[in-house]
Amino acid sequence: MAVRIRMKMMGRKHRPFFRICAVDSRNPRDGRVLEELGTYDPMVSETDARALLKADRIAYWLGVGAQPSMKVKTLIKKYGTEGTHAAAQTAAREKLAMPRIVPDPGTPAYVPPAPGSQPEPAPAAAAAEAEAEAPAAESTEEAAAE
Repeated sequence: MAVRIRMKMMGRKHRPFFRICAVDSRNPRDGRVLEELGTYDPMVSETDARALLKADRIAYWLGVGAQPSMKVKTLIKKYGTEGTHAAAQTAAREKLAMPRIVPDPGTPAYVPPAPGSQPEPAPAAAAAEAEAEAPAAESTEEAAAE
């Protein structure tokens, strides 16, 4: 029996997700697996946080002669125990685990009136009415003083 380490496609349309699995080479790509060895999610925003591997189990299967596919070979080279991007992967996973800071949205531009209440005039209209009433009040006071 020839064992291969492949990526088994999961997910849905426009949202791919892969499991890295040890499979019998005679089985189809998404068929029965011997063991799951990790995951790969290409939709994660942090590039280095996309792959999560079980390094000890991958080392076992490689030790007994399993042949990885080209993509899996690249992932093992980058994110394995002595991978070229292992430190970057740890930092990226820690960054994704931290809570996201959402900025304060501020005051709303418009608040609808409560049902059954009188709508308040717009601030610009209220200021214009106040200015229009102020000169009229001054002219009546001047007329009364004369």
